[in-house]
Amino acid sequence: MSTSDNKFNSLCENLESCKLDVEKKISDEELFKQPPQFYGDCPICFIRLPTLGTGWKYQTCCGKVICSGCKHAPLYDNKGNKVDNKKCPFCRIPQPATDKENLKRMKQRVEADDPIAIHNTGCDYRDGINGYPQDYTKALELCHRAAKLGYAKAYVNIGYIYDLGTGVQIDKKKAAHYYELAAIGGDEVSRYNLALDEQTAGNIQRALKHFMIAVRGGDAPSLKEIQKLYSDGHVTKEDYAKALKSYQEYLAEIKSVQRDKAAAAHERYRYY
Repeated sequence: MSTSDNKFNSLCENLESCKLDVEKKISDEELFKQPPQFYGDCPICFIRLPTLGTGWKYQTCCGKVICSGCKHAPLYDNKGNKVDNKKCPFCRIPQPATDKENLKRMKQRVEADDPIAIHNTGCDYRDGINGYPQDYTKALELCHRAAKLGYAKAYVNIGYIYDLGTGVQIDKKKAAHYYELAAIGGDEVSRYNLALDEQTAGNIQRALKHFMIAVRGGDAPSLKEIQKLYSDGHVTKEDYAKALKSYQEYLAEIKSVQRDKAAAAHERYRYY
């Protein structure tokens, strides 16, 4: 079988997968259920991982997601002396010295069926970066693969592909469906965007439900939107108070002395 035949068959499989996914109607009960924590707890300090991307780091050596506090905390030997910490804080493998080495590790993680690595590689194919040719078919294939392995953010990029018509025909219905799947999986950005769409359509109560779920997931912009809705008289004081309490509960769950130290050292380690 030729390479072109393989690519055609792969595209057909992806399109069929899209068709089957979109045919599965999502109920409001499923859509508005509070999703699980997206990344769970840091595997080192066991404190909930922050939603904000600068608060954690994906490790291409072991595939773990490490919080900014543990990632940048100093290491000590058994005598209390500081030691070289240019190693993964989880598996102790030295950090990649070059981008080439990092990409090699990423490929190994893809071969190991690591959904984050698969998703990231799909994004590389979509954008034609990091040595990969721009290939929308391959990008779609990898995003579907990552999503089926449980990585909800992959659904976001599938949504973008159909929303913007990146290598496919624009299909807003499919895009919205994949954004919903991402939100159900715990992606707070998709949840926020769904809320804005409902707000624009005048469906304030549906928008509020989405914003509330996103706030509990740590999404600060959703809290600001609820504040605006309250200021404009669209939601009650109790609604805003509930949202504020929910966000404070999230902050209490992610608070860490080590994370504070990392954030104080540099803005790029800020975690809320």
